[in-house]
Amino acid sequence: MIGHALVSVPRPATRRGWDVAIAVGFAIGSACFFIGPFPGFVQLVGSATDGVVFFVGSIFFTLAAAMELREGTVRRGHRWGHDPSWWTAAVQFAGTLLFNVSTFSAMQESLSTQQENRLIWAPDVFGSACFLVSGALAYRMTAGPGLRPRRVDRTWTTAAVNLLGCILFGISAIASFIVPSTGSILHLAAANWCTVLGALCFFIGALLPLPRLTSS
Repeated sequence: MIGHALVSVPRPATRRGWDVAIAVGFAIGSACFFIGPFPGFVQLVGSATDGVVFFVGSIFFTLAAAMELREGTVRRGHRWGHDPSWWTAAVQFAGTLLFNVSTFSAMQESLSTQQENRLIWAPDVFGSACFLVSGALAYRMTAGPGLRPRRVDRTWTTAAVNLLGCILFGISAIASFIVPSTGSILHLAAANWCTVLGALCFFIGALLPLPRLTSS
C-alpha cells in the first residue's frame, strides 16, 4: 500500500507474483475499511458483523505489509540499515499491527469511555501516525528533494495517492476520540468519511502498480 510502488527494478516471475499478492492483500483490506463506515452497511449486517469486517480488513493489511517487509528484507539481504524503502515497509507493518489491536478491541461490547479511548482510539491514532510516517517516506523517495518530481510517473502517483490516504486516516483517527464528558465521538461524520476516502485512496494505490506487475 505505502511502500509497494517503490520497487521498480526488474524482477523474476516469482517475485512479480509476490508483488501481485501484496497488491491484492492491500486492496482487500482497503475494501473492508471502505465499506465498513457506511451507515447503510452497518444497518444491513449489524454492528457486530461490521466490527468483524474492520478486523478482517486490518488482518489483510498486516499480511500484505508483512509480505512487503519480508520482500524488502530479502532484497537487501539484512534488516535495519539506512535504506528508506525498508524503513517505509517496517513502519507501515507496525501501523498495521496497531490497527489489529484497535479493530479487535472495537469488537468487544460494554467498554467504558476510558477503555474505548485506551484500547481503540490510542492504537488507531498511533497506527495512523505510523502510516503517515511511512507514506511521507515513500513520497519523499519518489518525489526527490522537491514537493513534485521532475517527471510524473505511476510510481509517484501511487505514493501521492497513498500519502493522501494516510492523511485522511489520521484525520479520521483524531475525529473518533470519545469525549469523556458526553460519551460521544468528537466528530462522527469526519471519522466515517475520512476513513472511507482514505480507504479509497489505499485501494487505488494498491491497484495502480498491477498493470506493470502483471505485464512485465
